[in-house]
Amino acid sequence: QVQLVESGGGWVQPGGSLRLSCAASASGTVIYVMGWYRQAPGKQRELVAVITRGGNTNYVDSVKGRFTISRDNAKNTVYLQMNSLKPEDTAVYYCNVANFTGTYWGQGTQVTVSS
Repeated sequence: QVQLVESGGGWVQPGGSLRLSCAASASGTVIYVMGWYRQAPGKQRELVAVITRGGNTNYVDSVKGRFTISRDNAKNTVYLQMNSLKPEDTAVYYCNVANFTGTYWGQGTQVTVSS
């Protein structure tokens, strides 16, 4: 069983930055893929960014050039640096990780971008 603890959400004005963190309690297991999803009100949950254990990354087109995903394998932690935030980035952001036993979700952290 893997438990995830997210932090770093909040309110920011358009053009601002936030950094999300997600720490996985996964002692004795290897986490292969770590990622961030988001869900805005009335919309489906969508993949924002994903990173493999080797550091390969992929982003949804709408955040390319603005968001950066990274991970610290020693700490089983994944980060999402969000710059140049827009109102349409407002959503609940969820951490997701995968190991050999399955996939796991964080509790979600609210990100609100407004003036």
